[in-house]
Amino acid sequence: MSLGKICGKMIGEPRTEDATAAKPRWLAVLHQGENWLLVGVLAAMVLLPVSEVLRRMGLPFGIRGADDFLRHLTLVAGMLGGVIAARENRLLALSSLPQFLTGWKKRAAAQVSGVFSALVTICLAVAAAQFVLSEKQGGTSLAYGIPTWWWQAALPVGFGLIVIRLLWHSAKTWRGRVVVVAVTAALCWLVWHPPLAAARLVIPALVMLVIATVLGAPIFVTLGGTAAILFWGRGAPLASLEVDHYDQVTNPIIAMVPLFTLAGYFLAESGASKRLVRVFMAWFGHIRGGPAIVTALVCAFFTTFTGGSGVTILALGGMLMPVLLTAKFSERNALGLLTGAGSLGILFPPCLPLILYALIAQVPVKDMFLGGILPGLVMLALVIAWGVRMGTTDEGDRRRFDFREGRAAVWDAKWELLLPVVAFVTFFSRFALPTEAAAVTALYALFVQTVVHRDLDIRRDVPRVMAECGLLVGGILLILGTAMGFTNFLITEHAPEKLVDWATATIHSRWVFLLGLNVLLILVGGLIEIYAAIVVMVPLLVPVGLAFGIDPVHLGIIFLANMELGYIAPPVGLNLLLASYRFKKPILEVMRAVIPMLLVQFVGVLLITYMPWLTTWLPGLFK
Repeated sequence: MSLGKICGKMIGEPRTEDATAAKPRWLAVLHQGENWLLVGVLAAMVLLPVSEVLRRMGLPFGIRGADDFLRHLTLVAGMLGGVIAARENRLLALSSLPQFLTGWKKRAAAQVSGVFSALVTICLAVAAAQFVLSEKQGGTSLAYGIPTWWWQAALPVGFGLIVIRLLWHSAKTWRGRVVVVAVTAALCWLVWHPPLAAARLVIPALVMLVIATVLGAPIFVTLGGTAAILFWGRGAPLASLEVDHYDQVTNPIIAMVPLFTLAGYFLAESGASKRLVRVFMAWFGHIRGGPAIVTALVCAFFTTFTGGSGVTILALGGMLMPVLLTAKFSERNALGLLTGAGSLGILFPPCLPLILYALIAQVPVKDMFLGGILPGLVMLALVIAWGVRMGTTDEGDRRRFDFREGRAAVWDAKWELLLPVVAFVTFFSRFALPTEAAAVTALYALFVQTVVHRDLDIRRDVPRVMAECGLLVGGILLILGTAMGFTNFLITEHAPEKLVDWATATIHSRWVFLLGLNVLLILVGGLIEIYAAIVVMVPLLVPVGLAFGIDPVHLGIIFLANMELGYIAPPVGLNLLLASYRFKKPILEVMRAVIPMLLVQFVGVLLITYMPWLTTWLPGLFK
């Protein structure tokens, strides 16, 4: 099983079918066609911005309206990736409860969550169809006279296909599926013909949605369903939900998400991990705690580009655990270090949470990139310091430094080591816009792994890696798009202003507010997936932060540092679940092992919180 499949299996819904089961030929052809269509869309997303960079440099490349095409390709890629994620039963979910259920309880949970997931998605599909019909009447078009509604039609078509696949995966037998479809149809009739005033049904509907979420409904269903229920209760048109979805996913900055993720996937699915481990072992393995230093540095490097620490733990865990054990780290310390280090790198550019926070908080991406560097180094240094302290003091157990090996390792991995340089220099150059820098980075990673090292075959491996990347991106963009409806409902209800009034009336100290914020965010990070937390929490917190005189960039780094800590926070921090799976350890054993890492990284969060210059110095220097 490839890395992407393992990661998707763990962070999404468990599969209800044997992945190796034979498919009818027509179905296999359909699935293969979907994969290739997604690969083609992602390839176009890479080539379009690169052609614009070449055109700007004076070469005869580029097409008219490339930016508009790129924005709408992002929309198509997101919906297509979501369709494939639904096909593979790997949509991102908040609850891990279904993984611990067996027998009839597991089947019942799948059916209940499937019914309500399908019901919410049907509402989103209808809203999307209404939105597209209104846009069609408007008659807008992109370059070359291509109607805009052709691209927007990806919304209702995508949601419609997701409905079919949610219903299919809700039961294993045809009889069960017929029952689920019948119940869903009955609930749809009640939604459009409610027996009581819709306003009186809002609370029961929200309670049922919470139950479905606990039983495994995808995150986009929870967020989109909450917004749909609230709008439905007020008699507001649901089409506004899809206006928000469309505006969010076609934001020019969002194209950076699939492009940087693609670069990370090329890195993770190749032999880059072995070359990087060799480099850091050659230069740091000879000193006390050297293997811990190697673990922290390699994990931070990978998470910076993959964006989710799940990929880091799954890609590197099997390689780094033996290194730590050979260096006489206790099994508990090695397990805790790997679990905690898996989220290092979230604060380093161009990690995706930095981009998403900048988008939601409406601050420059450049400022978030610069603002995260020093805080990221602080978190990294604290983890390294703990690892060095836990390292063996026996000189006889440590090998001597070999300069020739160090030089050879750097030379072998020089192309991977240059990847952050390519991303950073291109991003801050005058020749490329942010999305173009992301495309150049993805193309560079592809070139290195297919042409230079030849770890990936251009025909066999690259389409598979791109499809896996698109699947993850589809899940993320579904969350971002559907969450905006809920966020805008909160804004129309003046929730941020009410929160500001309450906070300023209740809390009179900026420092007390920051401490309370840290506690809240650690809890949120341990319970809610990071992308959903960004979209829902940030619009509420930024106005409160401004009321207490906190710079939005500083607030963003505090937020993300707490989310980084939330990855290892009980009870359901993502890294805890992934480490338990990867190393075949009980979840309680992983929780005990990670306690030192929790304390170490909490110290880092406090330093970042109460020393704002760590965040604001570099952005101020480059203004």
